[in-house]
Amino acid sequence: MLPMDSPGQIIILNGTPRSGKSSIATIIQDTFEGVWMNIGVDQFMKMTPERYQPGIGLRPGGERPNLEPIVMLMYRAMYESIAAHSRVGINVVVDVGHHDGYSVPRGILPNCARILNGLPVLFVGIHCPIEEIMKRRIDTWKVGYTENGLIPVPVKRWQHYVHVPGIYDLEVDTSVMTAEECANLIHQRLEKGPPPKAFQLIRDMKV
Repeated sequence: MLPMDSPGQIIILNGTPRSGKSSIATIIQDTFEGVWMNIGVDQFMKMTPERYQPGIGLRPGGERPNLEPIVMLMYRAMYESIAAHSRVGINVVVDVGHHDGYSVPRGILPNCARILNGLPVLFVGIHCPIEEIMKRRIDTWKVGYTENGLIPVPVKRWQHYVHVPGIYDLEVDTSVMTAEECANLIHQRLEKGPPPKAFQLIRDMKV
């Protein structure tokens, strides 16, 4: 039975596209005790009408300022849903790529942290060197370096902006650890502590 008398655990996996977030989220759902719902960027993009794509998946660069107010509302809706699940005792894993590289600073991450105030949140940084990201992009999407052999600017922007401000409860590197090993570290942190505090610190940031 679900522990309705206590809030569900929330795990937020933050990293660039192709960093391995989804694989870790799947293992958490399949192996961690209890019910784990995956509420993240892929699910929200699937629900987003075509004219508003890529929704919360909007990459850094400020290329679509007209979409940014809607993106802010979508993030709010996603985190309100995460909070609602947790409050009724359902665990949530979130794979997402937070950044503030919009046309103007939007402060989305601190605002999302405030929505989850009082709920148990473990914020995990999913790192992967850009060279490995490029390899995975080529393997998955057949899209890689520019004609001049350079790393595309959008990929560089993701790599920089996604880990600002860099406040995490736990950080893993998927280029040297398997998804299973990363999930195991997350499980150990939940079991042995110390208590997470990253979202408390982010919540108090000025925006």
